[in-house]
Amino acid sequence: MEQINNIEVGPCTNSNYLKPFRVHYNQNGTKKSWDFMRTHDSVSVLIFNTTSHCFVLVKQFRPAVYMCEWERTKPQPPEPAEEGAAEGATPAPQADAPDGDAQEGETPGQPPASAGVTYELCAGLVDKPNLSLEEIARQEVLEECGYDVPVAKLRRITSYRSGVGVMGAKQTMFYAEVSDDNRVGEGGGEPQEGELIEVVTVPLHEAMTFAYDESIPKTMGVIFSFIWFHNNMSPKYKISTNV
Repeated sequence: MEQINNIEVGPCTNSNYLKPFRVHYNQNGTKKSWDFMRTHDSVSVLIFNTTSHCFVLVKQFRPAVYMCEWERTKPQPPEPAEEGAAEGATPAPQADAPDGDAQEGETPGQPPASAGVTYELCAGLVDKPNLSLEEIARQEVLEECGYDVPVAKLRRITSYRSGVGVMGAKQTMFYAEVSDDNRVGEGGGEPQEGELIEVVTVPLHEAMTFAYDESIPKTMGVIFSFIWFHNNMSPKYKISTNV
């Protein structure tokens, strides 16, 4: 289990991953403005292991989810410091909690690390202009899940816009069938890039129960791709997907 402590929140003034903007425009004669983020497009891959008849997902801690859960459950989550404040960050406030609840470096009352852990498709940013979407997807499958999948074996499912109210970035989703013979590593991501990823499996016959179980934190990509598989691929395997 992850241990999350020493939380500080500061202004984001320079990032390689997102840039905030405000656009002003006229729509049908009405003057408007809208705040948005410019971010990278991305790829995701639904991986199905034909040896074990399981889907291969990744599980990881997401700080944005964690902070949203803190805000939802606690009256005073950490607030960012004003730009220009000392050190550019502010420690988490001391929330009320029973003595002895907090571990070293933790703020009393902060949520457990599990509040920020989500189940996701293998995915990655489109940030290598010299590679095709398929080549980026292949790299992500190898790095995150340990399977070596030829580009030719990747089937494009669809592309869609995500976070249209704030980001509007495009994600392209692929499907890959693998077997145990394709497993060449443990996966887990690239530690030098700060990735701490756990590879998990979901049996095919439990897939739709998993997708609709609201107690399991997951992305919409997982739900959509499981439905896509049920509609397009499950007859091939003659196995119920619990719909």
